[in-house]
Amino acid sequence: MLKRFFATGEDKPLLEDPQLIDKTYKRSRFSMMLAITIGYGLAYTCRLPLSVVKKPLIDEGIFSPEQLGLIGSALLYGYGFGKLTNGFLADHANIKKFFSAGLLISALVNLVMGGNFSTSLGLWVALWALNGWFQGFGAPSSAVVLSHWFSNRERGTFYGIWSTAHAIGEGLTFYVTAAVVALLGWHAGFWGPGVLCVLVSIALFLALKDRPQTLGLPPIADWKNDHGEADQPSAGEELTRGMAQRLILKSPAIWIMGLSNAMLYVTRYAINSWGILYLQEARGYSLSASGLFLTVNTIAGIVGSIAYGYMSDRFFNARRPPVNLLFGVMEVGALFIIFFYPPGHRWILAGAFALYGFSMSGILASLGGLFAIDLAPRKAAGAAMGFIGVFGYLGAAIQDQISGHLIGSSTTMVDGVRHYDFSQPVMFWIGASVVSLVLATCLWRVKPRD
Repeated sequence: MLKRFFATGEDKPLLEDPQLIDKTYKRSRFSMMLAITIGYGLAYTCRLPLSVVKKPLIDEGIFSPEQLGLIGSALLYGYGFGKLTNGFLADHANIKKFFSAGLLISALVNLVMGGNFSTSLGLWVALWALNGWFQGFGAPSSAVVLSHWFSNRERGTFYGIWSTAHAIGEGLTFYVTAAVVALLGWHAGFWGPGVLCVLVSIALFLALKDRPQTLGLPPIADWKNDHGEADQPSAGEELTRGMAQRLILKSPAIWIMGLSNAMLYVTRYAINSWGILYLQEARGYSLSASGLFLTVNTIAGIVGSIAYGYMSDRFFNARRPPVNLLFGVMEVGALFIIFFYPPGHRWILAGAFALYGFSMSGILASLGGLFAIDLAPRKAAGAAMGFIGVFGYLGAAIQDQISGHLIGSSTTMVDGVRHYDFSQPVMFWIGASVVSLVLATCLWRVKPRD
């Protein structure tokens, strides 16, 4: 029953009117791009509330830093494995149903989390892991859309636009949700995103479409006359989805890319999960001011995602490694300024967060999926995104547990006041970015199969 409901539709007879094909493709591509970018961005608001409410939960004695690290890692483990399995499923699914259903259930979990009925650690871990699993519907669904509706030589640009989604969602969470929590308390940090994403899931169902062939359109490669080697079968055989997905598992480049992505996600989610607490306790900023710094980071990330996709397509003929190196060096440099520049220089710190957001979002666009989709057959785009994603979120989940332990073990109480020492976690976060950069550089000679 569920398999039939979510299955992609049958191919319809090809439309004969070239003008109608062009019109339908152009209109559909615009609506699909808008839907996956805004929809995926707003979906982030249901993934990050815990990052904003950590201090209230600690201050009220509900959870310790170690327990919050365990809860946070549960979402990331759930998301990582959900992204992997859902990536393989998304290649076979009707995306409008698949994406919207996952977001709807995630929204309902957030509404439950905001309730007063229980603060049991085990229940929070289970619910937040469940939220992560259903959040894992979004990225593979978007990868399938990008693969089926956008051709090889334009995909970097459109992937860069889609990658702005995470910056949109993070910005709304770190500023708007932080303001709501400061005004109404931590419960509202879950209720607000929950209500918003119920509405977004309905909008996604109305805006998204199935594969082009289910509308009577030719494949995107035929319409754009842009055929890639990755879509060609070997020895004259037809490349099935199963064959295409197995090719991914045999690619050494994708395995190295996955490890690099895992290290990058350590730093990314360290800033997302612990950045506000760091700014409050190590730098002395208020919750609202801390949220504003993270918002600067995410706004710059929007520019960085678009710049990365455009630069790699326009100036490097869709080669990602040279741009990975450029953005990776900028990201590591920004981290040193954020953590080691003397306190009291608000504008320099804001500039460093802007540089970090710009460079992190850029290289994340590549290592988080674009580079893998370049190397994967079109029929396995969702699987490629999911396979890379499981590495990233395993890294992020392990990070949350390690960071929570390092922060908790170095916290001291003096006259009833907590004092935090972030020196060990900071070195852990920066070191992960350096390792990611080294691994990504190892893929210098790997090129898209165009």
